[in-house]
Amino acid sequence: MYRILICEDETSIRTFLKINFERSGFAVYETDTGEEAVRIAGLEKPDVAILDVMLPGIDGFEVLRRIREENTKIGVIMLTARGQDTDRITGLKGGADDYIIKPFNPTELILRTQALLRRINEKTEREEEKVIRTFCFELDNYSQTISKDSKEIVLTPKEFLLMKIFMENPGKAFTRDDLLNLVWGYDFTGDPKIVDVNVRRLRSKIEDDPSEPKYIETIWGTGYRWKKE
Repeated sequence: MYRILICEDETSIRTFLKINFERSGFAVYETDTGEEAVRIAGLEKPDVAILDVMLPGIDGFEVLRRIREENTKIGVIMLTARGQDTDRITGLKGGADDYIIKPFNPTELILRTQALLRRINEKTEREEEKVIRTFCFELDNYSQTISKDSKEIVLTPKEFLLMKIFMENPGKAFTRDDLLNLVWGYDFTGDPKIVDVNVRRLRSKIEDDPSEPKYIETIWGTGYRWKKE
């Protein structure tokens, strides 16, 4: 169930939106002040916030700024009774995802919210495809970096590729020939022991105790595998 925060100081509009979003399957948090909206956003971590621009106390733009400081992934739709382009530009520059002007059709707002959630989910899925996490390691395919406990490990391109193969296939046993072909290519004519040399170097960089590896396991007589979490 998606969670939505509605910050609107007009009780009739806020209640109407609450009823319609609940009917559409949302869990709704509501408030009539910007300060409370910031508090709820930090506590409940809603998926989307609908913010009225004109609020008592801090306005919707300030709420947007404070929410964005804490949560870059939350979807934000701004509501306003004013139609000036400057308001729309201010909101969008501040990090709002969409803008709707009062009076509006509640069905349109719900559809826009659902469309925004689809975009957020698609973006999250793409980002997750770029990042592999296992144990205390994180491999970022976009930046070609690997970190352990949030500290980057400096690897050679071949070591990075070995780690990528291992982390993408936890529990899978690879023969030395498998790794040689995947990392160095089928036409490699050098010493096949290069696989063992690079695994040894990799262990020296990622293992707490390379003499007793916890992550890259040796399969005697076969090759290596990444321990399944």
